[in-house]
Formats: sequence, structure tokens, C-alpha cells
Amino acid sequence: MAEFDTDVVIIGAGHNGLTCAAYLAMAGLRVRVVERRKVVGGAAVTEEFHPGFRNSVAAYTVSLLNPKIIADLKLHEHGLRIVERRAQNFLPAPDGSYLLTGEGRTLPSIARLSARDADRYQDFSAQLEAIADVLRQMVLRAPPNLVSGFGLPAIREAANALGTANILRALPLERQRLLLDLFTQSAGEMLDDIFESDLVKALFGFDAIVGNYASPYAAGSAYVMLHHAFGEVNGKKGVWGHAIGGMGAITQAMAAAARSHGVEIETGTGVREVIVEAGRATCIVRDDGRRLRARYIAANLNPKLLYTRLIAKEALPPDFLARIQRWRNGSGTFRMNVALADLPDFTALPGPGDHLTAGIIMAPSLGYMDRAWQDAREYGWSLAPVVEMLIPSTLDDSLAPPGRHVASLFCQHVAPQLPNGSSWDDHREDVADLMIATVDRYAPGFAARVLGRQILSPLDLEREFGLLGGDIFHGALTLNQLFSARPMLGHADYRGPLEGLYHCGSGAHPGGGVTGAPGHNAARAILQDHRAFFA
Repeated sequence: MAEFDTDVVIIGAGHNGLTCAAYLAMAGLRVRVVERRKVVGGAAVTEEFHPGFRNSVAAYTVSLLNPKIIADLKLHEHGLRIVERRAQNFLPAPDGSYLLTGEGRTLPSIARLSARDADRYQDFSAQLEAIADVLRQMVLRAPPNLVSGFGLPAIREAANALGTANILRALPLERQRLLLDLFTQSAGEMLDDIFESDLVKALFGFDAIVGNYASPYAAGSAYVMLHHAFGEVNGKKGVWGHAIGGMGAITQAMAAAARSHGVEIETGTGVREVIVEAGRATCIVRDDGRRLRARYIAANLNPKLLYTRLIAKEALPPDFLARIQRWRNGSGTFRMNVALADLPDFTALPGPGDHLTAGIIMAPSLGYMDRAWQDAREYGWSLAPVVEMLIPSTLDDSLAPPGRHVASLFCQHVAPQLPNGSSWDDHREDVADLMIATVDRYAPGFAARVLGRQILSPLDLEREFGLLGGDIFHGALTLNQLFSARPMLGHADYRGPLEGLYHCGSGAHPGGGVTGAPGHNAARAILQDHRAFFA
């Protein structure tokens, strides 16, 4: 029997694991992927949640998926089709005013709220876009990694740091200063300085708190706002869209691409342990006890989950283990999928229309978002929550029966762990009622249109998808968990502290969202090591 059963085993068939697998197989390596759930896709899956109604269960919208990865894996040839929203965002306010964004809509809509803000919007958006353009160049490369001593690794990282510096030099000095502000300031502080309309501030402020258990006035929240500006759809920057068939269409196309290059994917197979021999990760043990030996192991898991549950603590450097145990998780996210008898009708903009294809953000001010976070810290959930609703069936009639619709509700803020030892199992239905009632305040009659619902509390997200604390990013996007510090200084190059072990999930640079970038970059690191070893 051969020493190794395969060249690479990847734990987790989420989109990053599949991306990593496809690139490695295209380079000629033998690759096996093992997935605990019975379907591939991780959190990017489409499933029936009510008879006749399907939806993207967890991840729910497309923008950050990297265009190079789409092209390299030929995802369109494997059935992926992405359409743009006909309007981008719709923000209704309780007083009947609203903001509607999208091509040809944004400036007139802002001008109705504030002529001053309309003038400032273009300049601020242009600056964000210029910075996002530069940072896009860093998405598909490893950040500079701090290494001790001298030798080839130090030389390699010095060259990497120089390359990063050259990318940043493309920004004029004033935009470099803005970049520093975006990494360190609060979004609320920045937006209050620029705009006067609550809805305009809320448009940007929502991106600062989405998946981020923090106030928009928390230091560093401006970076989370920038992180969501990296996206594009069908070559159009800053645009959001929908994958026909839901988010599962993305990962099904990725799985097809990987299999076309010989990748073997095993579903319904959990991993209970990673075996370490003489300081090297050499083998995984499945839940049923079967072992699989590989030259390299790549983990598409939250780093804290990997190192505190799958690897014996005595196999890890004590300082590494102590720090990864402090890895901060928790998105403050409560996710719902809703079957609807027909489309909702908003008081601020009645009737059908393109606004129903948009991201509908029910959070009319930064103060509202701040109070939602404070409530969650005190009570466990927001008394007046932040809700973004998408109705993907307005763009994709394959998701619901004729005349019916499905809605995704992405709700903030809820505490990852409830105070006083309470369990989410005891409160999930009541909080779901609150989320429905919140939408109903903006679109009266919404609750009566609900035919069925699927609820995913932070605890449900952890159980079902391995998202610790319900953290959709595999770790908070805070300054000490970003770039060269993701998952920690000295391990930003996708290599773990054990030989042969790699990070290919969202706990590695550039972080969360359905990007494929960590999977792409981890594959490059594995191939670099493989070629060096066998050169």
C-alpha cells in the first residue's frame, strides 16, 4: 500500500474548499474532499425549506466572488449564471421617505433627501472605489507574513512586503490617508463627517455592521464597510446580484469543475481528528474511524474549530494554542428564509417594482443600528433589529411556485451567546416573530403573507454549518484579525504551525464572504511547497 492515500485532503466542501481542490487538481495533484453535510457547498447551498419553496439557506447574495476564479474554473461552462439586481438597495424610513440606489437611480434619490449629500456622494464613492481597486490586487495574493530569523522564508516575505508596498504606492497620499482612516476609524464617525441624511449614512453604515457584531461607531467598522466594496458582478464593480438557482448553484458549479479534473468528493463524512506525527499533519480520522493519509491537509474550517477540536493540544506550540483560543467569533446574525403568498407592499414605495429586487435594508439611521447593538449586548437580541430582506424570486422564478415568492431575511444584532446562560433553542421562535414583525412595520400585511419559515439562530448556524457563534466570516474582521494577522502574525501565508497543514477557509486572508480567494491562495501555497520539495 502506498504511503499516502492521496496528495491532498481538504476538510470541508464549502466554496473555498472546492476552489482550493479545483486549483490543486488542475496542477496535477490527487485531491480528496471530505464534507460532514450530505451536500457540498458549506454555507453556500440551496435547499427546499418549505414544500415547493427553495432558497439560499445561509449565504444569500453574490458580489464578492472573484472574477478570476469564475474564469479559471470555467464556472459558467458548468452552469453558473449570475444576474444583476434591477435596483441595488432600497432603504424605507418610518416617515415614508426612502432611498433607492442603482444605475441611474442613486443620485436623484439622494438629491431628494439632501442636495449636499448628492454632491458629496460622488466624491466619497469615487474615493472608496479607487481604494477598493488597489486592494482588489491584494485579494489573490498572500499578505506579508512575519517570520523569525534569516533564510529563504525571510527573503521570500521581504519580496512579498515590497510587492505589497508597490501596490499601495499607486494610491495618492491623500487616499493613503483615507485608507488608514478606513482601517482604524468607525464608519459612523466617518459618515457623520461627510453626510447629513440619515438614510444616506445608513446605506454605507449597513455594510459596516453586516455580519459584524458591533456598533457602526466601533473603531475598525469602517474597514468592514470597505470589505463589502470589493465586489463586482459580470464585470460591473460595486454591483450585487443573484445566482440563478440560488447560492448552491455556485458551489455545484465549483464541484463540477473540481470533479472534471479528478477531485473525489465524499459527503456525509465528518472529521473527528487530524493526526500529527513528528510535528507534521499526516492523516485525518473520519467520524466512523476510517483514516485517510495525505501529503498535505487543507482545512476549510474556522481556525478555532480546527485547533481546539480536531488537533490534540499537546501537538501544538503552547503560545499558538493560547492565542487561537482567543480568536474572536460572533457575527450577531440571525438568518431566516420565508415562503410568501405574494409580494410585500411597502408604505414608503407601494406596489410592485424594481425596488423589490434590491437589498431592502430596514435600519433607517446609524443611531438605530447602534441601539440595536446595545440592545443585543444587554438583552441578547435587538428590540428593534436591523433587517436586510432580499426577494430572490423576483429575479429567479425557479425558487417558488407560480405566483409565490421566497424572501431571505438577514437580521442583526443578536448575541452569539445569550446572557444568563439562556439557550437560543428557547428563544428562536420569539425572536423570529420579532423579525417578521419588524418587516411588517415597513410593509403592513407582510406577516399575513408568510406561508412558512426556516429559522437559523447563531446556535443553529454553528450546529449546521460549523460557524462558531454563528460567525459567517470564520472570525471577526477586526484589526488584530486582518491581513498579516489573519489568523495570526506568522501564519498569514496559509500555512499552519504544523508541517503539511494549511488554512483554505475564510479564517485566512482576505476573510469572509463568498469570494473563493482563501481557497485560491491556499492552493498556491501548497503548490509552492510541493514543487520546492520535489524540485
